[in-house]
Amino acid sequence: MLVILLSGIAFIASFIYWVGAYNERYWKKRRVAFYKKNKVLGVFWNYLTDDRSLFEHFYDIYKQYPDEPAVGIGSFLTPALYVKDPINIQHVLATNFSAFNHRGFEPNEEDLLANNILFLNGKKWQLMRQSMSPLFTSSKLKNMFYIIDKSAQDFVKFLKNNPNLAKGDTFNILSTFCSAAICAAVFGVTTESIFDSPFLKVAQKALRPTFKRNIQFTIGSISLRLTKLLNIKLFKEFEPFFIGAIKQTLRQREKENTKKHDFADICVQLQKKGILRDPETGLELEPTDELLAAQGFFFFLAGVEPTASAMFSTLLELGRHPEILKSLHEEIDELFEKCDGKLSFEAIVDKNYLDMAIFEAMRLHPSIGFLSRMCTEDTILPNGNIKVDKGTKIFTPIFELHHDPKYFPEPEVFNPKRFSKESSNKVTDVTYQPFGKGNRICVGMRYAQLQVKTGLIYLLRNFTVRTIVYKGGIKYEKNQVQVRLTNVDVKFLPRI
Repeated sequence: MLVILLSGIAFIASFIYWVGAYNERYWKKRRVAFYKKNKVLGVFWNYLTDDRSLFEHFYDIYKQYPDEPAVGIGSFLTPALYVKDPINIQHVLATNFSAFNHRGFEPNEEDLLANNILFLNGKKWQLMRQSMSPLFTSSKLKNMFYIIDKSAQDFVKFLKNNPNLAKGDTFNILSTFCSAAICAAVFGVTTESIFDSPFLKVAQKALRPTFKRNIQFTIGSISLRLTKLLNIKLFKEFEPFFIGAIKQTLRQREKENTKKHDFADICVQLQKKGILRDPETGLELEPTDELLAAQGFFFFLAGVEPTASAMFSTLLELGRHPEILKSLHEEIDELFEKCDGKLSFEAIVDKNYLDMAIFEAMRLHPSIGFLSRMCTEDTILPNGNIKVDKGTKIFTPIFELHHDPKYFPEPEVFNPKRFSKESSNKVTDVTYQPFGKGNRICVGMRYAQLQVKTGLIYLLRNFTVRTIVYKGGIKYEKNQVQVRLTNVDVKFLPRI
């Protein structure tokens, strides 16, 4: 028995050594620097075994290899490349999109809510993206604005009537506004209490980085085959509630036969048109309740956590910079005077100092830390002449670029004027990517910006803010992709 046990241990050790050596040789042949710590699983092992976010481990590599255009990393038996040079990043996310259009994750068919435009690939992704894009046109956003506006006003009233809520736990408090606004504006669904919404509870639970989800995420990141073989389902537990809620909304909308210019309208129209077809390949996609619910699930998750993150990071920085906060208070007061106390869509979308503050806060604390892709055809990255084989996983930085002094002088300083027209430091969409870049940029970006700005305008019209940083300074919660601030909070104080 002992002999069998020792033989098994020896076999596993030999296999691990062989995989690590294979990964290192693979990138050495291509004259690419290789991250030698944890040659088998690289940053994924680091992520699983300590309490930091995955983007922080990528940031370590970014700083360790300052002059390398790309760095190979261990990812079991799947070649993985961390692409850090702006020229190559542009090539991956935009210039040669056809070779890098795959997100790098393949949901299992039985994981119904994962069958959305975040995870879909190829023609399926293209068909659904084209079908959902009309939801966020300027005219649709204008029609939604009165709902977002009302949600923001109701949120301020709720805080005033419940002053204890304004004293801390601000990220979760902001999440309630984001949940209520997107439920009402995008889905046409309202609840009796935004602070006791089952939709909000789903969003918070679905993104919670539990040990099980971290393991599933790691497997999904390093091997599509293992993901299929193990039949990993990320969101199975939320299907009964969310699919049931969308079904109920769609049947009610069909019965009412009214248009509200929201997600439910788009779904009803798609189902009336029937099968979605791609003229080039003949691919057909049936817009079932389940498929449409999956799109709604993604919009909802993207409209709560990242949006609350943008609001929280802005308030956090304003609370640390009273002179900037004072200027914004003056700008917002002036805006209300011009609008005679009633905000309009046109007034909100006008560029001003608040936009600059939000952009700068999202530079310092972007909602996501990095992007992932998979190469779908053999190609070459221009800077370094790096050969990339089909099937290679690609990771591109966001947080790292935002904090690189080459692109943002004094990167740790909160300076909204970086984004002014007069700034000598011109920001590009390669080095600044709070919503991603290229054809797979966040489809709801403009909606998120509208929601964030509206919420902040009403909050700052009625409150000032104070930032509290606890002992040890600002940190980041352990997360897979998100950048979630911790060890810090914001208090709302009524303006006098």
